[in-house]
Amino acid sequence: MHQENLTSEFIPYVLRICSPEEIVIPCASDNDSGSVDLQLSNLEDVKNNASSLELTDSDISDIAGLPQESLTDSFRHLTQQGPLSEPIVERLIQSIQEFFNGDLQSELEKLTFLRSLSSLSRALPYDETVGAFIHSHIEDIVHILNMLVEEELLHSLFSPVHQEVFVTIADLSYQDVHLLLGSEDRADFFSLLTKSIITLPPVKTLTQLEEIVPSGSYNTESLYRQTLQAFSEMLQSLVVKDPHLENLDTIFKQMDPWLQSTKDHERERATVSMAQVLKCSSRHLSLKLPLQFQRLGRLVALMALLCGDPVKEVAEEAAEGTHYLLHITLRLKYVTHDKKNHPSLRRAMKKCQELLELYSIKQFYSCPFKIAQVFEVFLNSNELCQFVMTILDGLKNLKHPCTQKSAGELLITLVKNAESRFEKVPEIMGVICARLSIISQPRVRQQIINTVSLFISRPKYTDIVISHLLCHPVPYDRHLAELWRTLDVKLPSTTWILWRLLRKLQKCHNAPTHEKMAYMAVAATDALYEVFVGNRLRAATFRLFPQLLMTLLIQIHHSIGLTMSDVAIPSGLYTEQEMSSQLTPLCFAIQATKTLLLRTLCWQEFNIMEKNKGWTLLEGKDGHLQGISLLANALLERNHLFANKIMYLLVPLLNRGNDKHKLTSAGFFVELLQSPVARRLPSIYSIARLKDWLHHGNNVFKTLALKGLRYLTRHQEMREGIKSLLPCILDLLCETDEKIVLLAIQILLQLVETMDFTTLTAMMKTLFSLFGDVRPDVHRFSMTLFGASIKSVKYTDKKGIENQVLDSLVPLLLYSQDENDAVAEESRQVLTICAQFLKWKLPQEVYCKDPWYIRCGKVGKVCKFFGKKCKGKVNLVAQTLMFSKNAKLPIRRAAVLFVGLLLKYVDHSELRMKGTDWIEKDLRDLLCDPEPSLRIIASQALFQVREVGTEQDPRQTVCGLRKLMGCLST
Repeated sequence: MHQENLTSEFIPYVLRICSPEEIVIPCASDNDSGSVDLQLSNLEDVKNNASSLELTDSDISDIAGLPQESLTDSFRHLTQQGPLSEPIVERLIQSIQEFFNGDLQSELEKLTFLRSLSSLSRALPYDETVGAFIHSHIEDIVHILNMLVEEELLHSLFSPVHQEVFVTIADLSYQDVHLLLGSEDRADFFSLLTKSIITLPPVKTLTQLEEIVPSGSYNTESLYRQTLQAFSEMLQSLVVKDPHLENLDTIFKQMDPWLQSTKDHERERATVSMAQVLKCSSRHLSLKLPLQFQRLGRLVALMALLCGDPVKEVAEEAAEGTHYLLHITLRLKYVTHDKKNHPSLRRAMKKCQELLELYSIKQFYSCPFKIAQVFEVFLNSNELCQFVMTILDGLKNLKHPCTQKSAGELLITLVKNAESRFEKVPEIMGVICARLSIISQPRVRQQIINTVSLFISRPKYTDIVISHLLCHPVPYDRHLAELWRTLDVKLPSTTWILWRLLRKLQKCHNAPTHEKMAYMAVAATDALYEVFVGNRLRAATFRLFPQLLMTLLIQIHHSIGLTMSDVAIPSGLYTEQEMSSQLTPLCFAIQATKTLLLRTLCWQEFNIMEKNKGWTLLEGKDGHLQGISLLANALLERNHLFANKIMYLLVPLLNRGNDKHKLTSAGFFVELLQSPVARRLPSIYSIARLKDWLHHGNNVFKTLALKGLRYLTRHQEMREGIKSLLPCILDLLCETDEKIVLLAIQILLQLVETMDFTTLTAMMKTLFSLFGDVRPDVHRFSMTLFGASIKSVKYTDKKGIENQVLDSLVPLLLYSQDENDAVAEESRQVLTICAQFLKWKLPQEVYCKDPWYIRCGKVGKVCKFFGKKCKGKVNLVAQTLMFSKNAKLPIRRAAVLFVGLLLKYVDHSELRMKGTDWIEKDLRDLLCDPEPSLRIIASQALFQVREVGTEQDPRQTVCGLRKLMGCLST
């Protein structure tokens, strides 16, 4: 009898599955929908001293759109029978134990095991034996359930086993036995369960399959819906007692990828399940600190996105889930908020209420960006970042245009409202850059770019955003280039953004030149180019033109001769694409500079550079400063405003940076000193700085200093200050660098009239030493300055330089025969000045441009003139013989010819008294000269010297020499 009672009592629990109509599935009440409990009275026990807060439950419950209801437990257990008797418990344990030791082959065995386990769970609250048994066999239970699910994956459409697994897990969860939580194996099992239900074919497919393969006594569609509901109830069982929201976090982690599935039916199932979990969680909230839900921002973002889903069912379920999620968020923030920030929470509540009052409930939950507006007021910085990252990360899965549009609107709304509260901006930028390539809709692309624009325009994030955007391969791909080109920034922020980008490049110019170029320099240069092309920051480009131009010119100087192998490229940057050998830092700098000129309407300057090969000069190591000079002069000629702004900009920059930085700045600055505005510069910024450069160890700086001084001497009011530099400038006449000497001469030409007599005579001595310099221009201009010096001598001081003038006559006369026509002409001009100083009138034969050896008669008249005028004043023979050793043939030939003819007009007695050996020696040396004409002339001159020594009539020798010259001329 006892056995019959035991059997009759046990059968209902084990064989309830004999008919599908008898299956009992725990679920929420059908009429329990749309209501959320917003009374927070149960929180007073959680939060210490909560009663002292001014913020009360009514502050939350009064928010529009969130209706009220009391907390009720809508879940019901598998059966409504009373406690299990001890014999039934023992029988159930024995049955389950047998299944542990055997195999579950048939469907009946599987269902019996699951029902036994489910029924046994009812005894857990009061039977310690049951608790000990189940807890000691949890791993075995999980293992068997895992195998059952894996087996059912193939035919779960036609068997209730799948559904019963969910029911069993839920029953155990109600008794705080969690088979899905606590270990990695259980997490894997949870993932398998989720996948098993979410990845089932669509209902339409199920119906078609039922027609092809009959499912026996089960209605496939009905079984599918019951199984899905059982899965949902299983999830809800995890959050009924979840005071820390830890289980909700775990569930969301499992559902996360399915909520973003590209398959509509999978996304719908995940959304339905998540919505029901949120509903359950909101109705059973009993929060305790510390809360473990760390993914609130991501959950809000996904639910908001799903509210704009193109599938109506998904959007509706997401709207319901979002409704309950808002309730959870309010309760969560109330519990966790800092007392010190109490006013902040109250303001957030008030703003939330105001926003909700603007929209109808239907309108609110169907509009993702309005959802973002409401949730944003409660999310902290970390949650906001989660929100944004989720939207951006989800863009790769949001292929539908409508969904992409919702994501774009959601993103831009959130960033606009909470842009100052983000912390993980670099990560956000990284995702944006990665996702741009997969966003097809122009409007959505612009919204994403607008998001970057919002971040970059806020000073707090400007440098962070720029630094991240610069950490990409150059040249930028079309997506990143589009981002730079289409930045949508309000006018007040444009200058700030462009300035910060420019500063990234400028800081790279402070590094030592021997080190590799920073990759940031190349990236920033390319970014500037893209910004100029886009022309969205046009006003800022005009405003910062001086800084932009000079920085790019300095970058050009740094880039000369470099390849990308000379750049410190971050490791791994070019793993996916090979760096082109044609790309160089220089090409990026040149194209940015060209584009800058064009975008700032400097077309004429651009044209001047092209016509004069200015770009080629800029790119060359030797011609760079020449290119700088060309561009500076072009600006000075065509755009005074820009030129003057650059001049004032350069004043504090001239001594900054490394040598290349300083040289480029100095080269540009010096050319701008031609401007009349340069007169306004204080001496400390002009003359004093140029003086420092005169003592620089680098000759290029000396050259620039002299060039600048030359320009400043054109301003009469600045000459007095430059006069103090005369001693230094005079010393530079002895430099080996031709440019330095010539520039010094040009400055002295401007100042010669203001010199005192002592300075003048000292300079004339130095200049005299430059007569015959192997550098033709130095030779020529030294004579020019010498002549100018003679002209500037005051009447009272003329006697003091007479000897210098007399000593210069022979050199000037002989150099009038120089092979360089310019030198010869200048010699004749200065010789004229000397004659005027001495009050002589030179014979016209002096100005004869033909070589002397073919105009011997005219040379005789010249000799006669100078022989008489210089008698007793200058030793013409000795002076002339010095030039017989000159490196230039025309000068040697003229000197020897002049000596031979001059002997007729010198004092023979004095010559014999001194002896002629020293003359003969020099002339005999010339008899071995490789030039025949010189040997002949030297031979005749030697003969003339000997004739003088033996008192012969010099006229006979002259006639013989004339005959000889006549022969040479033919």
